[in-house]
Amino acid sequence: LIERLRRSLTQGGVEPNVAGLSANYASLVNEVRQVKPGIVHSRSRQTIVGMLEGVGRSVVEVGGTLVGLIGMLGAILNAMFRVIRHPTSFRFTSMIHHLEQVCWRAVPIVVLITFLIGCIIAQQGIFHFRKFGADVFVVDMLGVLVLRELGVLLVAIMVAGRSGSAYTAELGSMRMREEVDALRTMGFDPTEVLILPRIVALIIAMPILAFLGAMAALYGGGLVAWGYGGVQPDAFLVRLKEAISINHFTVGMVKAPFMALVIGIVACVEGAAVKGSAESLGQHTTASVVKSIFFVIVMDGLFAIFFATINI
Repeated sequence: LIERLRRSLTQGGVEPNVAGLSANYASLVNEVRQVKPGIVHSRSRQTIVGMLEGVGRSVVEVGGTLVGLIGMLGAILNAMFRVIRHPTSFRFTSMIHHLEQVCWRAVPIVVLITFLIGCIIAQQGIFHFRKFGADVFVVDMLGVLVLRELGVLLVAIMVAGRSGSAYTAELGSMRMREEVDALRTMGFDPTEVLILPRIVALIIAMPILAFLGAMAALYGGGLVAWGYGGVQPDAFLVRLKEAISINHFTVGMVKAPFMALVIGIVACVEGAAVKGSAESLGQHTTASVVKSIFFVIVMDGLFAIFFATINI
C-alpha cells in the first residue's frame, strides 16, 4: 500500500519521502520498491471486429477439443492393441476396482432416478391421454421412450455427472502431484496404466446400468399406470409386449457402450489438461461434465438419424 501510494504521487509530479521507518521495515520497503510496476490493461470498447474475434477463438477452441478427443482415442486404441498382444500387462485389478465404483455403487441412484422418471412419464401420459379415452396407450409411449431413447440417455447423463467428473478429478489430482510424470519416468505408459482400465470399466458398466435403469423406469411406470390409470399389471404387460419389439431394446443397448466411450474420453482429456492449481482442477471438472453431456446428446441424435435411416 505504501509503495502503491508513493508511485501514484510520483506520477502526479510529487516526489514523496518515507520517513520514520526502522531499519527492518526500511529494508522491506526498499525491496518492494524494486518490484517493477504491473502492466495496466485498459478496457477496450466492444467492436464488431472484437466480437468476430471472440467467435473465431471459440471455434478454434472447439476444434482443439475435437483434436484432443481424437488424440486420446488414438492413444487408447494403441494401448489396447499392446494389451491384446501382451494380455498380462492389462491392469485387471484396477479395472475391477473402477467397475465397482462406476457400476455397483451407482446402481441405487440410477435405479431411483429412472424409477421416478418412469412414474412421471406414466402420470403425465395418462393425464393427457385420458382426455381422449386412450389411457392404455401410455404403455406404448412408456415402452418406446424408455427402451429406445430416454432410458439410456438419462443413465448416460448421470454417469457423466458422477463417474466422468470423478475421472477428471482423479487424473487432474495426479497431474497436480506430478504422479503422471513419475509414471513416465519409471517407464510406464500413463494411458495403459491409468486411462485404459477406467475406459474398459465404463464401457462394461454403461449397458448394465442402462438395462437396470430401463427396467426400473418400466416398473415405476407400471405402478403408476395401475394405481393412477387403472391399467391392471397383466394388461400392462400384454400391451407392452404388443407395443415394443426386440429392436427397441437393441437400439438402447447399442448406444450405451459408445456413450460410455465418449464420456470416458472427454473425462480423461480434461483430466490430462489440468494445470498445477485447484482452480484449474475445478474448471476442467466442470468442463468435463458439460462437454460429456453435450456429446452424449449429440451422439443420441446421430444414432436416432442412423436407426431411422435403416428402419430400425
